[in-house]
Amino acid sequence: MQAFGDRWVDADRAAAGRAPHKLGSNGGACVMSESSAVAEVVARQLESLLEASNYDGAKLLLQPVQPVDAAEAIGTLPRILQALAFRLLPKDEAIEVYEYLDPSVQQSLLERLRSGEVLELVEEMSPDDRVRLFDELPAKVVRRLLAELSPSERRVTAQMLGYDAETAGRLMTTEFIDLKEFHSAAQALEIVRRRARDTETIYSLYVTDASRHLSGMLSLRDLVTAEPENRLGDVMTREVVSVATDTDQEEVARVIQRYDFLAVPVVDREQRLVGIVTVDDVIDVIQQEATRDLYAAGAVQAGDEDDYFQSNLFTVARRRVVWLMVLLIANSGTAAVIASEDAVLKKVVVLAAFIPLLIGTGGNVGAQSSTVVIRGLSTQRLQALGPALAIGREFVAGALLGLLMLVVVVPWAAYVSHSWVVAAAAGFSLVAITTLAATAGAALPLLFNRFGLDPALMSAPFIATITDVAGVFIYLHTAAWLINRMPAGS
Repeated sequence: MQAFGDRWVDADRAAAGRAPHKLGSNGGACVMSESSAVAEVVARQLESLLEASNYDGAKLLLQPVQPVDAAEAIGTLPRILQALAFRLLPKDEAIEVYEYLDPSVQQSLLERLRSGEVLELVEEMSPDDRVRLFDELPAKVVRRLLAELSPSERRVTAQMLGYDAETAGRLMTTEFIDLKEFHSAAQALEIVRRRARDTETIYSLYVTDASRHLSGMLSLRDLVTAEPENRLGDVMTREVVSVATDTDQEEVARVIQRYDFLAVPVVDREQRLVGIVTVDDVIDVIQQEATRDLYAAGAVQAGDEDDYFQSNLFTVARRRVVWLMVLLIANSGTAAVIASEDAVLKKVVVLAAFIPLLIGTGGNVGAQSSTVVIRGLSTQRLQALGPALAIGREFVAGALLGLLMLVVVVPWAAYVSHSWVVAAAAGFSLVAITTLAATAGAALPLLFNRFGLDPALMSAPFIATITDVAGVFIYLHTAAWLINRMPAGS
């Protein structure tokens, strides 16, 4: 498979120690399950060794463990043992393990480590990981740590902190290799060898001019296979896909996914190369955004991190009660509609038996429509169709679904109520409710997206609440209209 820039090529991935192909869902689940099991076993053994003061044994235990597994194992230890276990790691490995730790564990370790250890740790971190850590720390601590960093690291960190949160500028790393067009392939290889250890990835090599403007790029494969005397200007790719420092992190993720990049360059307003965003950071973004969308879909207020099960009960209640109160107030509209139509219900009491069926069906249809539309917005598949056609499709789909279910509901309603008037009211209302629910389920997320709001907020609970109120109103008014116009014996 030919590489364009820094695509996921089999040879490059093998050289990087990565799997030669992207994992499918089953493969990913298997790897994740095995990794979690390793971390769990290491954590149990590590805790036993530390409690027995067997520090040499703990060191030997941690030596062959991957940094991410070591971080997970240390993170599950009691807090008093976390700092002790962390100090047993060699310095180079400790920095890498620290970058994998949860933010809460990172903060706890900073409080327990000595000042010199903290400074050395923060100084050696990758710029993007350092910025993420600083985002979680109190401002007073950040100012102190910034002041103690070396001038070069302080400048880079301050620059990245100056960009808006959740943008490419905040997500990028400044550890990349940039070359010049006049460099020969042999000179470029020598530069790569010299700087490889201090660079996050060497599989994307960027070419800049004297003013640091991005002018081209080439993969490591392109460089290795070029003739030693060839100039980079002759072998590089000039059509470079890049993102701006203020590009939203979700858009960055889409770019990397679309082009199968391992990294994408980040340029400022003057098109100067200032950093790169790597695929491992994008995976974190995808997980973070998916978590937020899932919380929004369940009407749960998302926190800064996916820390729901580590939060105390008061925090859990606070994050859920806000939306529940909004839904409670909105649902009071259903009670108001029923109360206003009490005359119809007193006249034909059996009408009340079909209210749950109708509003439940409407909520389900609305949830389906909102789910597919929100997903379409997320993947940008819906943009090609356009909002009007998307809403129109769901309108027709809702009507069709209502007609299909009417075939079952009307005979059953007639049998239960012994009244074709009630059955007709339930049938006609069902078609109207499913059509309305499908249309609202498509239109409301699109409306939110149009005004720059998160479409996921218009998810299942909100659509269901809206269709509940409208559905009861449609059903009872339809029933009242039919009852007043049909013979008494019907």
